[in-house]
Amino acid sequence: MRKNYLLTPGPTPLPPQVCEAMARPIIHHRTPQFQAILKEASDGLKYVYQTKNDVFILTSSGTGAMEAAVANLLSPGDTALTVQGGKFGERWTELCKAYGVTPEVIDVEWGRAVEADEISRRLKANPKIKAVFVTLCETSTGVSNDIEKIGKVVKDTQAVLVVDAISGLGAIDLKTDDWASDVVVSGSQKGLMLPPGLGFISLSQKALKLVEASKSPRYYFDLRKAKKAIEKTDTPFTPAITLVIALKEALEMMKQDGLENIFLRHRKMADATRAAMKALGLELFASLAASDVVTAVKVPQGIDGEKLVKTMRDTYGVTIAGGQDELKGKVFRIAHMGFIEEFDIITGISCLEKVLQQMGYKFNLGSGVRAAEEVFLK
Repeated sequence: MRKNYLLTPGPTPLPPQVCEAMARPIIHHRTPQFQAILKEASDGLKYVYQTKNDVFILTSSGTGAMEAAVANLLSPGDTALTVQGGKFGERWTELCKAYGVTPEVIDVEWGRAVEADEISRRLKANPKIKAVFVTLCETSTGVSNDIEKIGKVVKDTQAVLVVDAISGLGAIDLKTDDWASDVVVSGSQKGLMLPPGLGFISLSQKALKLVEASKSPRYYFDLRKAKKAIEKTDTPFTPAITLVIALKEALEMMKQDGLENIFLRHRKMADATRAAMKALGLELFASLAASDVVTAVKVPQGIDGEKLVKTMRDTYGVTIAGGQDELKGKVFRIAHMGFIEEFDIITGISCLEKVLQQMGYKFNLGSGVRAAEEVFLK
């Protein structure tokens, strides 16, 4: 018998309340009973988003919400500014190209955050830019970008600020309205503690004007339809009923905990993970802008990074994530988001130590666990 531990940056573990909600008999979505659930879920999303604007629920992954943002805000021939600091920043550029939008790209060294001053400079140099696409937490590198500062430089321009908060929402702070984030997209399988299958997108009044003016083709992801439907507490198409019911449960849990307590818990788990890595003599990949969502760690010289991840998962049941694209085999990533708590982190570090020892890496056995425990004891 083996118990499995999931420490990946999506999907994340599911709380028992969420599992129970998904086991209930399904109901019809065009009923007052489902409308009441949808209303609670929508209000809960506003709480987590920290916004007064509507948050539309899409039956898709987070990438579907990203595509909806591009398709609804812009028209073929428009210009957008995209920030590429990792695999998911690159996705904004790819989506813009798919819809005939010209991307002006800011390439940021992987492991570093974008500078708000550089975004400001680009906007002043090219007043044709209609949207700025950024990432709250770049999951592939473990970097968090300063959305508050970026919001301040975009706010007074004609451009809208579009934030990919797929891995960050519900784990680290994002004050959608106060930070002038016109569009925020997210997904269900990370900080919101659900299986994959739901995408979310909020729109400011500034963004809604672009939605109405867009000439891009759209049907399923037409946010004009979503807006009309949500005004009647409805959805334009058949929703993922079971996931929406589970979403309501997850959001109730988050309200009970309170956002500030949730953010503090994620910060402590991140601090403990980083302390453990340093105690083991390992180097953080994003030391200057490390996220409280996921920690990326450089694989030590002489160690097979892919084998490390595979052994932890297949032999001991502890699943962490490897590197993506150019970082494949060069980093491993430990998530500390969603329904994860300190003893999950301790277990993950203990397993990492065991496998590193077996692979010949030299360190004092138990030093990582000790360093993490010292953080949790504070």
